[in-house]
Amino acid sequence: MKKLIYLCAISATAFAFQGCNSSTKDARQTADSLNMVKDTTSNEKMTGGIAVEPSDSEFATKAAVGGMAEVEFAKLALTKTTDPQLKEFATMMVTDHGKANEELMAIAKMKNITLPNGLDEAHQKKMTELTQKTGKDFDKAYTEAMVEGHKSTLDLMKNEAKNGTDNDLKSFATKTELVVKAHLDMINAIHERIK
Repeated sequence: MKKLIYLCAISATAFAFQGCNSSTKDARQTADSLNMVKDTTSNEKMTGGIAVEPSDSEFATKAAVGGMAEVEFAKLALTKTTDPQLKEFATMMVTDHGKANEELMAIAKMKNITLPNGLDEAHQKKMTELTQKTGKDFDKAYTEAMVEGHKSTLDLMKNEAKNGTDNDLKSFATKTELVVKAHLDMINAIHERIK
């Protein structure tokens, strides 16, 4: 009962904090803030705090928002591009990143990590830019966004696989790193052809 009351108090505090700052925080920052409020690993049984170090929960929020962005950008690409290779790549993004997102959500639930419920400001801005492009301009912009995004995600996965402290998240990062590397190789080849 004490645990439930404490969790309610934490949630109320977090939502009040979120409400006061909603205009200045994006989805990832909000999730990170909620995780900081819950970060009570020293008294986890009593407080229901997260079961991972702050660096691991930050990895999870970054990976989640990046994965969501890959899926959303790919869905947009499937409606805008006529390039068969880009369509194939976008379909793969929806499938592979969708699966990775589900796996990360399961780990986060088990570890009591709050993940973002939408894109962060940077990814939302990129989505808006992509939405406004058509034809070859879209193909070029989408391809460049995918190269940049996969380089960043690859670095994120490598760092967690090497330096993370939670075994489940490290395992996720190691497995996902291989998939992201294959995606990066494929989009680099497409990028060379399109640019």
